[in-house]
Amino acid sequence: MLLTETEAKAYTDKILSYVTAADASVGVNSDKLSHLRFAGNNFLTSGQRISRGANVTVWIDGKRGSSSTNDLDDSSLKAMVEQAEKLARLSPVDREYLPTLSKQNYKPVNGFVEATANLSLSNRANSIGGIIEECQKQKLIGGGFHAARAQAGASATKNGNFEFERSTNVSLSMTARTPDGTSSGYFLRSHYDISRLDTKRIAREAVRKALEGVNAKTIDPGAYTVVLEPQAVADLLGNLGFNARTADEGRSPYSAPGGKTKLGEKIFDERISIYSDPWNAELPGSQSSQGGIPSEKLYMVKNGVLENLIYNRYWAKQKGKEPTPGPVNTILETSGKTSSVEEMIKATERGILVSRFWYIRGTEPRTASSTGLTRDGVWLIENGKISHPVKNFRFNQSITQMLAPGNVEMIGVSERVGGSEGGGSNSSLLPALKLKVFNFTSQSEAV
Repeated sequence: MLLTETEAKAYTDKILSYVTAADASVGVNSDKLSHLRFAGNNFLTSGQRISRGANVTVWIDGKRGSSSTNDLDDSSLKAMVEQAEKLARLSPVDREYLPTLSKQNYKPVNGFVEATANLSLSNRANSIGGIIEECQKQKLIGGGFHAARAQAGASATKNGNFEFERSTNVSLSMTARTPDGTSSGYFLRSHYDISRLDTKRIAREAVRKALEGVNAKTIDPGAYTVVLEPQAVADLLGNLGFNARTADEGRSPYSAPGGKTKLGEKIFDERISIYSDPWNAELPGSQSSQGGIPSEKLYMVKNGVLENLIYNRYWAKQKGKEPTPGPVNTILETSGKTSSVEEMIKATERGILVSRFWYIRGTEPRTASSTGLTRDGVWLIENGKISHPVKNFRFNQSITQMLAPGNVEMIGVSERVGGSEGGGSNSSLLPALKLKVFNFTSQSEAV
């Protein structure tokens, strides 16, 4: 069972009562995870895991020690604290130590739905059964992963802070593939409210992409105009960090010569804003941000201008600034006209439609550059229409250059979507994009 706030408070109070160190931060957590996996048009596994745990970090004479346990009985909690204090005495001084937070005031976030936490297993099985039937009807092979998670936990400090929070998330990722393995389609979506997860849409889109990707042709790599579906945008934007320390130290795309940063400069298309809003109804974030600081709505980029960088408590003190109350989620939206993917295609004389990227790895942090592969659906656009599917590419692309003024031609309506390598565990609100130039560097034989 998930922890209640009363239970969590009792556990954190108990752990703190065992602490003899000068300062400490403690936490307790509970997790309920269920899944259904299917492949080859058959159910494979279905299971559920329920767990609880605790952790503690202590500081003795500025030296740090941490320990954790998955047993919440008194003797285990006491042993956990003793282990952390023993490690602290053996450790070097933590040069970035700051006293833990005193009592803070948190504004609750509504990101927990009971129906998600206690989903009906029979309803899930029926839903996936319908997807399998559709794949069989279309002579495709379907596979995917449906996962639901509920979490509840608390943190507390020796200086008097306490925070309790609950959250839920449910996701479905699906791949449909032709029997000969030459074409596949993929779709993923998630939500904190299971009634808002459109499993029929997920199946429909995966099936459509697989059917429309048959008989892909090879075309040369190069710099192309692209239309990126929201999934492709989500796959790329994990490399768009706004860390103040790396910017100050010259290791970031937001660094400027002489130890300065690009704060106040227009670095993206003027229609683009990127911000965090803990209380967004579609994408609730956490009530606490890094270091336990109460979250606030925070613009990182507004109308293309870099407005904020993220200072943790230590780096903020070093630079004489206030620590940053976020971000706790990512929302990218346009202040201008929005366009559908279909409208973007119609406005493209020659380009490439990309549904998804995969195996993305950073290559140069100072330009936010990444490399990776297209996957599960790529098409050539000619004269405003889909001409034919094409085989996959490897890309090498700077994300800041991708979003720079002059390269963003059209922007869609933002929707909830997460990176495919994360399987829907962490979503953002992101739009489809039409970009003037995107760099495909070689061909790939992957499907």
